[in-house]
Amino acid sequence: QVQLVESGGGLVQAGGSLRLSCAASGRTFSVYPMGWFRQAPGKEREFVAAIVWSGDSTYYADSVKGRFTISRDNAKNTVYLQMNSLQPEDTAVYYCNAAASLSTVVTGTGNYWGQGTQVTVSS
Repeated sequence: QVQLVESGGGLVQAGGSLRLSCAASGRTFSVYPMGWFRQAPGKEREFVAAIVWSGDSTYYADSVKGRFTISRDNAKNTVYLQMNSLQPEDTAVYYCNAAASLSTVVTGTGNYWGQGTQVTVSS
């Protein structure tokens, strides 16, 4: 079992930055691929970024590529999402997820999700 708790959301002006954290519990955290999704009001949840267990490979949605960076610290059981050059369209609830396979993380079809953290970007 893996339990996930996000933090770091808030209100920021356009062009600003935020760093989200996702703290995981569970002995097998270090072997799980991890990811971030977001859901804006009235829209479906969408993939943002993913990282393999070693941290050597990362994957991003085109909409955030070059602005967001996903990373992880397995010693701290934490995955991060550094978000730079934020825009109003980045406003959403951000969720982290974990799964046994990268494909399950990227498609968002796994069972391990956090409760979400709100990110609001004002223009």
